[in-house]
Parts: sequence; structure tokens; C-alpha cells
Amino acid sequence: MTTVAPEGDVRRHELAEFLRSRRERITPDQVGLPNGRRRRTPGLRREEVAQLSAVGVTWYTWLEQAREITVSPQVLDAVARALLLDRSERAHLFALAGTSDPAPDTPCPSITPALRAMLEQLSPMPAFIQNSRFDILAYNDTFSRLLCDLDGVRPEDRNCMWLAFTDPVWRAAVVDLHEVNRVMAAKFRASMAEHLSEPAWKTLLARLEAASPDFREAWARHEVVGTGGRSKFIRNPHVGLLRLEHTHLWLGPGAGPRLVTYVPMDEESRERLERLRELSRTGAGTAA
Repeated sequence: MTTVAPEGDVRRHELAEFLRSRRERITPDQVGLPNGRRRRTPGLRREEVAQLSAVGVTWYTWLEQAREITVSPQVLDAVARALLLDRSERAHLFALAGTSDPAPDTPCPSITPALRAMLEQLSPMPAFIQNSRFDILAYNDTFSRLLCDLDGVRPEDRNCMWLAFTDPVWRAAVVDLHEVNRVMAAKFRASMAEHLSEPAWKTLLARLEAASPDFREAWARHEVVGTGGRSKFIRNPHVGLLRLEHTHLWLGPGAGPRLVTYVPMDEESRERLERLRELSRTGAGTAA
């Protein structure tokens, strides 16, 4: 009689083999670690992956040994980043672990071709669609160059909170950065109240707290602000100062996905947005 291993055992062993194979293909140079002289292990050592992932060495060793341990989505997210997994590898990792990816790089099903066409029709007004977590789901050509070269940002980092607190080009473009970011943090706290236990929200919060002293300071205020429009002043490096009215159009119930537009407040800003659209379409001024 043939004995079939339980599905959980099969998954854990597949996960262990996958992690080991990904670890062994990465050189220390790729992740900023010294090579050392007596390195006999191909690729990274287990303790190095644990260090890069900010998890215990014993815990990571058990993971590669297919031990029956609990694996949180947040820890898997950290391991995926440490092992430089691409989109397909990341999806495979979470599938083997039998859990949801807290930061999936997949198209949002609510972004229909009609919505994408509408975004482009709004140009030269900068416009984009974001969810309540401030992820940028889709955007038009003008918005792609409004605050930074958004096309050059990794998809998993296309989040307004993340860029506002960590991206130097985005931050340099925002006039009155401290006040704007204080309000953004307050809006994020208000939005998060309905998602406190969700892995994607907890992962983003942890990343922001680890990466940005400014965010930690703003978050410690415990301020809350509802989502709404306001005037925005943006100093674009290509066309100069833009005076814009920031508006929202909700695409679903509650505080779900919304269309965000920047309407010029004066003729000078309108003309500068026209120039910015042309720059975005020709690729002029894109960082090498």
C-alpha cells in the first residue's frame, strides 16, 4: 500500500527547497554583504538571509528544514525582498506557503480599459487612481512626471505614502513638505482604522516606520483627517511651480478606489501642465 504524504507536508518541503534554491543563487555582492575569504556555501548563508529579513536564524533554518512552523505574510514579504524574488517567484512563494501576498504586484481588477482611457483623456491634467491604502493603481502620462519619474519606480513602491516619506525627488517637489506629509499620515491613520488586521496594511506601516523618521514623528501624533480635496503647490523640476486643486471622485462604495485629479488653478499652471505632458510623451528629461 502506497502512503501519500499530507498536502501540508508536501507544501512545506516544496517551500524549503524553493527557498534554498533562491538563496544559493544570490551572491553577497548583490545584497551589499562582504564576500569573505572562507565562503564554502554557494550564494548566501542562512544567517545572512535571516539578517536581511530581520528574522531569527533558528526560525529561518526551520523554514528551510520544512519544520511545521507558522509563517506570517509579513515575514514572507521580508524574505521575498531579501532573496530578490521577481513577480513570478514571489507569487510561487506565497502559493507554497498557502497565504495571501500582502503586497501583490498584480493589476487591480477595478481598473478597466474604460477607466484607463478616461485617465488619458484627462491629460494634461495629472490624474491617477489609488485605493484607500494610497497604492497608485493606474495613472496618466502627466502624472507620471508630476512628482517623480513614476515609470522608473518599482511597482511595489508605487504608493503615495511610501514615496512622500522616502523618495527624495518626490519630496523635493512638494512645497511645504512637513505640513503636507503630516496631513497624509493623519489620512492614512483614519483609513487604516478599518484594516488594522490586514497584512498589506501592517506591512506598509512597518516599512514606513523602519524607513522614515519623519513618518515616525507624524504617526506618533495620532492625528486623523478625512479624505478630501485641497490646494497643492508642486515645484516640478521640468516646468516650475504648479498651483493645483486636488480633487477626488470615488469609484466604489465607502473609502475604496478613487480617481484623483490635479486641476490647474491659473493659466500659467495650465500652460506648464501642457509642457509637462509633452515632456512625458517624448521622454525628455527622464533620468538615465
